[in-house]
Amino acid sequence: METSSTIDPAEVAKFEAMAAEWWNPHGKFKPLHQMNPCRLDYITQQIAAEFDRDLSAPLPFEGLRLLDIGCGGGLLSEPMARLGAEVIGADAAPRNIPVAKLHAEQSGLTIDYRNTTAEALAAAGERFDVVLNMEVVEHVADPLAYLTACRELLKPGGLMICSTLNRNPKSFAMAIVGAEWIMRWLPKGTHDWSKFITPDELYDLIRKAGLDPVDRKGMVFNPVSWSWSLSARDLSVNYVTASVRRS
Repeated sequence: METSSTIDPAEVAKFEAMAAEWWNPHGKFKPLHQMNPCRLDYITQQIAAEFDRDLSAPLPFEGLRLLDIGCGGGLLSEPMARLGAEVIGADAAPRNIPVAKLHAEQSGLTIDYRNTTAEALAAAGERFDVVLNMEVVEHVADPLAYLTACRELLKPGGLMICSTLNRNPKSFAMAIVGAEWIMRWLPKGTHDWSKFITPDELYDLIRKAGLDPVDRKGMVFNPVSWSWSLSARDLSVNYVTASVRRS
C-alpha cells in the first residue's frame, strides 16, 4: 500500500550531505551538540511528568516505546535508550541510518534505526508512548499533514515533544545570518526562514492535528556563557512544545 509523504526531497538532500558529521561536536552539527543538554532536560522532565517516572531511577523510561523522528545520527535516540526506553529512530535521509547504527553499536546500545517516514510508520500501524519531533516540522512540505501523522503514531495518552524555530526578525538574524552566514556553524541554505513557525501557529497546527498542547518553553542561547537554557518567557528563536493525544 502506497502512502503519501510530507518529506521535502531538497531538505532531505541537505542533511544527507552532512551525514558523516553527526557525531563531531565541532563540525556542522555543533549547534545541536551545544543545544542537546537543554533539549534533553525538557524532554526528560516532560516524559517523567506525563508517565509518572522517577528520573533518579536506574532506567526511568523502561517500558515506554519511543519514536525519534528525524533522528539524524542519533543524538537524542541514544540518551533515550540509556534511560531504558525502547527506541525507534526514523529518518528520511538514507545516509543518516548507517551512521546512527554504527555509533549505537559502538556505544553498546540497541536502537531500531529505520530509513522511513512518519506517514509510512503510521500506515503500518506503529504506535508509541512518546514521539520526539525535534527540529523537523520546519523542513517538511506540509506541516499539518505531518503533525497529523505524528498524532496517529501516538497511543491514547501518548506524548509528543516538538521543537522548531520562531519566525521573526530576531530568528532570521540568529538562525540564518548568525549561524549560517557569520559563525558558519551550518551550511548556507540549511534553513528556510519562510518555513519557520510561530508558537501560536504551531499550537494551532497541533490542535488541528488532534492533539492537546500542554506546555511550551523557549530554548535560549547565552553568547557569554556559550550555553543554552530553558525559558518560560523567551520563545523568540528556538522553542519546544509538549502535547498529548487524549483519545
